[in-house]
Amino acid sequence: MAHSLSFISTNSNTLLLLNHHHHCKSFVSPSKSKTRFSRRTVRAVQDEAQGGGPRRLIDIIRTVPDISRNYFKKPSRRTLFGGISLLGGFYVAQTISLSFGALGVNDVIAAVLCVLLTEYVTRFYYSRTTVTFPIALLNNFKMGFTYGLFIDAFKLAS
Repeated sequence: MAHSLSFISTNSNTLLLLNHHHHCKSFVSPSKSKTRFSRRTVRAVQDEAQGGGPRRLIDIIRTVPDISRNYFKKPSRRTLFGGISLLGGFYVAQTISLSFGALGVNDVIAAVLCVLLTEYVTRFYYSRTTVTFPIALLNNFKMGFTYGLFIDAFKLAS
């Protein structure tokens, strides 16, 4: 007697199990073999200890803005990330200046792109009526970027 078991997923909470019993003594045509189907449902067991929290990926992604908003409520964390953004802009300016200045290729295009970047961020920042924390971080990055370009220009002048 041959047994086979197949799984057919109907949705995320139900699983259809088809149990096939084939009684084969010798060669028997498929129309004469006995086939029985039994339907069993399998339900997902949810842990009640977690309090019914988010289960899907989209639910977790939707909670990220609230978590980050609560994380950045402390002034010390805001100051820390503002400084990191300022130093990140300084680092990017030094890297751009070093790579394009040393090669001497496309340095004019790099300078134009740097000016366009700073002007766009300045316009974006000062056109807002309220300044949110990510926009302030962008402005800090721009200030570090501008400061890094000025420092590099003073290094080249001496």
